[in-house]
Amino acid sequence: MIKKIETILPATEARKKFFKILEEVKKPARVYTITLDGKPKAVILSAEEYEAWRETIEIMSNPEIVKDLKEAEKDFKAGRYLPLEEVLKEEGYLVREAPKKKYVPRSHQKQGKKKSH
Repeated sequence: MIKKIETILPATEARKKFFKILEEVKKPARVYTITLDGKPKAVILSAEEYEAWRETIEIMSNPEIVKDLKEAEKDFKAGRYLPLEEVLKEEGYLVREAPKKKYVPRSHQKQGKKKSH
């Protein structure tokens, strides 16, 4: 889990640094709490992180989904699960075997030399 980096700023300071804050919240786990008269009044975080929070709240507010998630977690811990490849095969999807040789893109090869595997 990524550790949150929270910065607390008074509103007047946040106003001065507004565009810098907008750039900073693009970074993972950056959060700004804006205060007024020493009390938290607003939080600024990336739109991506905000959407993730909204989705989490929506999922966690549905008792049926929460029940299913808890049951799935118990099953997983008990070893009662199928690998994705098996599920796909059961559903009728063609699953290609993993290649014996690993492909190395040219961008990862040194110029003038080819890697052999």
